[in-house]
Amino acid sequence: MPKEKQIVENLLHNSGITINGDSLADIKVKNDNFYKRVLSQGSLGLGESYVDGWWEAEKLDEFFYHLLRHELDKKVKTKFLFFHIFKAIIFNLGSKSKAFKIGEYHYDVSNKLYEKMLGRRMVYSSGYWKEADNLDQAQADKLDLVCKKLYLKPGMKILDIGCGWGSFCKYAASKYGVKVVGTTVSREQVELGKKLCAGLDVEIKLQDYRDISGKYDRIVSLGMFEHVGYKNYRQFMEIAEKSLKDDGLFLLHTIGGNKSVKTIDPWIARYIFPNSMLPSIRQIAESIENLFVMEDWHNFSVDYYKTLMAWFANFKKIWPELEGGKYDKKFYRTWKYYLLSSAGGFRSRKNQLWQIVLSKRGVLGGYKSIR
Repeated sequence: MPKEKQIVENLLHNSGITINGDSLADIKVKNDNFYKRVLSQGSLGLGESYVDGWWEAEKLDEFFYHLLRHELDKKVKTKFLFFHIFKAIIFNLGSKSKAFKIGEYHYDVSNKLYEKMLGRRMVYSSGYWKEADNLDQAQADKLDLVCKKLYLKPGMKILDIGCGWGSFCKYAASKYGVKVVGTTVSREQVELGKKLCAGLDVEIKLQDYRDISGKYDRIVSLGMFEHVGYKNYRQFMEIAEKSLKDDGLFLLHTIGGNKSVKTIDPWIARYIFPNSMLPSIRQIAESIENLFVMEDWHNFSVDYYKTLMAWFANFKKIWPELEGGKYDKKFYRTWKYYLLSSAGGFRSRKNQLWQIVLSKRGVLGGYKSIR
């Protein structure tokens, strides 16, 4: 037995994962070079070797649930990871000059893909499954939850930082009678978002958050803070504070991590979300200090597991319609790996999903939390 295989088997011991076993989480290795690749490149090698067809698991989400729940990701340290972190320390990966890269690389990949995968409302963040039994209802419930947490009233002016295809803009304007200004760094999102919000008091702009101006009764940001970067958290919060009226509320909806880091997983950074990272509680707390009062902090991370599994079911179902050209076998395996590894991350509780309500001076009489 090659020593690399023995090392990997020892790492997996008592994790619920067996090499070439028969359970849903077990890994079937098809290329023996897999072991050396993973040990030398860590998570990058694990993801790339999957896309290359070197290994399979009957249920990838189960594999990642066991891998992350047993913290095996912490047991393989590589030179590549050191340079990945070093780059994030030396360079500002969330700088204004790089702001539009994520839009071009990820969000502009295809409106057709997102329309089919995300469901009727095209919401690219977690749904709220408290009462829902399907994706569309979970997303509608999430949007309504946000509106209720912000105590929206007709005539208010709302800013949506990172508005995507305008799902919140459309919902809030049509259901609550408010005016919404949305910003995004994706040209495809602007084009389709304007069509989806036609006839409503909604304006969608191609704009970096650092160029925002004006005053708003409420501010919301759903699934955009992950692209800001730790070097820019304070600036982001200063802009939000400056843009919010004194009696206003700001709701931040973001994926979060259990540990303060300076970069994201190397495979995700290279193939899915370049220049992104997950904030920690400490990093968010430091960024809002002396700017905002934290009124409410809601964690419903397991709902993201359900959302990702629903997205993958849609992706798998519509794949025959997409397949061809740039949508080749590697694209399918890349996105399968992205969606299901992420699902395993939330189910294992390695990743969190937070909705944080902030005020500038504290809500007189106290803020009433809504769930």
